[in-house]
Amino acid sequence: MDNPSNSSCFQDLNGSCPSPSNAHLLSMSMPYFAIEGVTAFIAIIGNLFICTVILRDKKLRIINNYFLVSLAMADILVGAVGVPCAVLTNIGIPKSNRYLCVLMLCSLIVCTLASVFGLLAIAVERYISIVKPFHYDSLMTPKNSLLIILACWTLAILSGLVPLMGWHKPFPLSGECLFEDLIANTYMVYFIFLGCMLVPLSIMFFLYGRIFMEVKHQIRRIAKWEVDISREKKRQMIIRKEVQTATSLFIVLFCFAFCWLPINILNLIFFFWPSYQIPSQVTLTAVIFSHANSAFNPVLYVFRMRFFWEAFQSVFSCLYFPTTISRFSNSNLTPSQEISDQRLEIRTMSLPGK
Repeated sequence: MDNPSNSSCFQDLNGSCPSPSNAHLLSMSMPYFAIEGVTAFIAIIGNLFICTVILRDKKLRIINNYFLVSLAMADILVGAVGVPCAVLTNIGIPKSNRYLCVLMLCSLIVCTLASVFGLLAIAVERYISIVKPFHYDSLMTPKNSLLIILACWTLAILSGLVPLMGWHKPFPLSGECLFEDLIANTYMVYFIFLGCMLVPLSIMFFLYGRIFMEVKHQIRRIAKWEVDISREKKRQMIIRKEVQTATSLFIVLFCFAFCWLPINILNLIFFFWPSYQIPSQVTLTAVIFSHANSAFNPVLYVFRMRFFWEAFQSVFSCLYFPTTISRFSNSNLTPSQEISDQRLEIRTMSLPGK
């Protein structure tokens, strides 16, 4: 283990580092605690809003939104359970309680893995919907969807609780609950990063890449049969739609990689080059970004969808502009037509961020 005076140590999801005293660590980490608190608050509120909208609106209770609810629940747990556990273990709490300490550290891993696997499940659902549309109804039945969600949570729980089953370091003599003093580096690098992070990320790159190519093919095929527009307008329409699809794909993949790769790259550096010192501010920033992914998910996967954005506008109008509510309730469509159109939009969306 590195000397406590070093400016870096093996970091992970909770970002804790050994220090001479808890009081000193607490005073040095106040900005980190504050940012983590804001991140947790946004993750909880944003994802609770998502669940509320889906549960209250019957027309949104469809198969692909099952996965959004599962992802939102995972992100709520990250904010409500994972982040508080990270903050407490950052200062060595609880003390002299090995099993509770390991359980708190594992709870954060379980929550984050459930969020990661939820993102992967959404990518699989979108892939089947866009690339295999004729097989969607037979493959993505309500029963199969619930089984996929259950498998994601089961895999997250089993993978995250591995240290509780014995794959951890001996409990330190100081009795402090610090991540790097208990969680094995080999578990975090080989099992979590390579197995549970890098593999899902690679699969999502592949799936969204196939989605992009399929949407590109469909756009060109549709444009080919549109005879009422000029060739120049047709070309502009194709380019515009392809750019929109590419942008959505880039946002989804970039934010996932941006949030999760930094902390795992730092773990690789700490594991293979333990003498290489990195400022603690850098590692804590990487930790915050990994947690912030749970706050970004509502924006990337829900708030950019029209029906959720309109629900958000309605709530905002009720709170701050009650006199303008009627503006959102007027429509030239009958209720059945509105439901049909929104369901069609949900099923035919090319990407979650589109």
